[in-house]
Amino acid sequence: MWKNRNVWIILTGEFVAGLGLWLGIIGNLEFMQEKVPSDFVKALILAGGLLAGVAIGPLAGRLTDQGSKKKIMLISSIVRALSVLFMFVAIETGSVLWMVVFLVFLQGSAAFYFPALQAAIPLIVKERELLALNGVHMNVSTLSRVIGTAIAGILLTLISLRDVYALSLVAYLLLAVATWFLKIDETVVPSAKKVDKSSGGFKDVFPIIKSIPVIFMTLVMTLIPLLFIGGFNLLVINISELQDSTAIKGWIYTAEGIAFMAGAFLIKRIGEKFSVFSILFTFSFLIGVAQLMLYFADIPAVSIAAFVLFGFSVGCFFPTAVTIFQTRMPKDYHGRFFSFRNMLDRIVFQVVLLVTGFFLDLIGLQLMVVLFGISSILMTGAFLVYTRKHKLHIETDEAERLSS
Repeated sequence: MWKNRNVWIILTGEFVAGLGLWLGIIGNLEFMQEKVPSDFVKALILAGGLLAGVAIGPLAGRLTDQGSKKKIMLISSIVRALSVLFMFVAIETGSVLWMVVFLVFLQGSAAFYFPALQAAIPLIVKERELLALNGVHMNVSTLSRVIGTAIAGILLTLISLRDVYALSLVAYLLLAVATWFLKIDETVVPSAKKVDKSSGGFKDVFPIIKSIPVIFMTLVMTLIPLLFIGGFNLLVINISELQDSTAIKGWIYTAEGIAFMAGAFLIKRIGEKFSVFSILFTFSFLIGVAQLMLYFADIPAVSIAAFVLFGFSVGCFFPTAVTIFQTRMPKDYHGRFFSFRNMLDRIVFQVVLLVTGFFLDLIGLQLMVVLFGISSILMTGAFLVYTRKHKLHIETDEAERLSS
C-alpha cells in the first residue's frame, strides 16, 4: 500500500486541506463569538451551510457514479477554494449573511468531494488494504485537525482573521493541485457509466441497502456518534465559558484528536481479535458514557477525559463502518450510496446542531449532556436487542475478511 503513489497523493491532499479546513473552522467560531451572542443563532448559521449539501446530495451521488471521480474531486476542490472569497467579504463588511453564503458554497463542494473520495479509495488499493487505509486516512485527517486548531489559535493572536482565511485558501488550492496528479483506473466499474440520467440518484440504492442487513445496521449505528459530533463546537465553546478558560478549547481539541488517532491506528489490531459487531456496539456504548462524563464539565481533567474517551471510540468506530460500506456495497453504487450517507449525516448533524443550541440556551450544558448520554446508551441497547433478535449481526467470516 505504501508504494502506491495515489495513496500518498490522497493522504497529502487530505492533510493540507484539513489544515485549511480547521483554520477556517476556528476562524468561523472567532467570527461568530464577536458577532452572534446566542448559541441557538450560532447553530442556525452553521446549519444554513449544511442545507446546501443536503439539497444537492442526490445529484452529487448520481454524477459521481456517472462520471470521473477524479474530475469531481478536482472541481469541488476549486469551488471550495473560491468559497473563501465570500468570507473575505463577510470580514470586511462585518456581515453574518456573507458568512452563510461562504458556508453554503463550502458545504456544497463537500457534498461532491467526499462521496467521490470514498468511491475512489476502493479503486486505488486492494480490498484487504481498505481497513488500514481508512484508518490511516482518518488519522491524517485528525492530525491535520490537531495541528490546524493549534496553529489557528496561535495565529489569531498574531495575525488578522482575514490572513487566517487567506492561509485556508492556499491550503484548498494545494488540495486541487494534489488531486490533479491522481491516476485512477475507473474502467473497473463499467456499469457506473450506465446510471439513468433521469434518476433522482437514490431510488436504486434503497433496495440494495434493504437487501444487505449489514449495511442497513451499520448505517443506523453511525447516527449515534453524530449525537455528540453535531454539537461538538458548541460544546467546546460552552465548556470554555463554564471553566472561564480559553486554553481549555485547545486542550480539548488536541486530546480528542490524539485519542482519535490512537483508535484509528489500533483498529487494525482490534479487528483481528474482535468481531466488527462487537466493535460497533462497544464503542457506540462508550460514546454515550463520554457524554455522561461531561456532566462534570466544570472540572478540566474530567472534561478532557470525556473527549479522550470519545475520540478513541470514534477512531475505532468510523474506519470499521466505512470499510463495511466499501466492501459490502457494490462498487457501481458507491457514488450514490456515499452521497446518500453524506446527506443523511448532514441532516442528522443539522438537527443535532439546532437541538444542541436550543438545549444549551434552555437547560444548560450539564443537563443536556446527561439527556444525550442516556439517549445514546438507550439507542445502542435498542439496536443491539433488535439486531440479535433478527440475527442481523455481521458474520464471523466477514470480520475475519475485514481484518485480514
